[in-house]
Amino acid sequence: MIRAREEELPWEHVVLSVVVPVYNEARTIETLLRRVREVPLHLEVIVVDDGSKDGTRDLLPRLEQEGLIDQLVFHEVNQGKGSALRTGFRGATGDIVVVQDADLEYDPLELPHLMEPILRERADAVYGSRFLGGAHRVLFFWHAVGNRGLTLLSNVFTDVNLTDMETCYKMIRRDLLQSLPLSADRFGIEPELTARLAQAGARIYEMPISYHGRSYAEGKKIGWRDGVSALWSIVKFNSLGVRSAPYVPPEVTPWEARRRAAGGPAGPGDQR
Repeated sequence: MIRAREEELPWEHVVLSVVVPVYNEARTIETLLRRVREVPLHLEVIVVDDGSKDGTRDLLPRLEQEGLIDQLVFHEVNQGKGSALRTGFRGATGDIVVVQDADLEYDPLELPHLMEPILRERADAVYGSRFLGGAHRVLFFWHAVGNRGLTLLSNVFTDVNLTDMETCYKMIRRDLLQSLPLSADRFGIEPELTARLAQAGARIYEMPISYHGRSYAEGKKIGWRDGVSALWSIVKFNSLGVRSAPYVPPEVTPWEARRRAAGGPAGPGDQR
């Protein structure tokens, strides 16, 4: 439910693209998509199946027919989360794009909360941080240590003060996102997104979120090898090769232009 203090924001004039990378999530994907559709926003739901072998691919066409999915893409072989996300990002047509894992660890009903700094034109990207006080399941100590260590190293390279670089919930203006030179195929997409946003000079906010982590028995996939790979990704994407161009936001956001066309009052941050 959108809170009363946010009612002046242009909710009716903005479209959020929700990119869902999927790999072997037959147990959770339908529940997740139904929860996404409960979010009181105009949504474009993009599902990219990254070569699932557990029956997920058989479920998805039915969910698309039911209207739970707007765009459905299949990778014939598993290429990694980064590859699936890059496919989804390329196809996104909404004003703002967010990543939504299919494993029920993150609550889609918190998406309007994350959108607020962007709609107020204070942020170009918003990260949902698991370490800023939201409710969370008590689970792996060493995973938390690893996440904080990777975030610290990333911050050293990017000179931004994030608390949760590895979070799934990264919400980014589409024009900015589609301008980033992304190339990571696996979990290196998380440090790469952060590096590219910092290089672009994007305004990044963090917001507290809840987190309902799952165990390996429940299907968690990331492991210590991915942590080691993330270390190299932080160095690589911050220090080597191509860099993001500086981001210059448009004078008028797409959602504000729609509100003006509809005869609505000026939105937050719009004093022109």
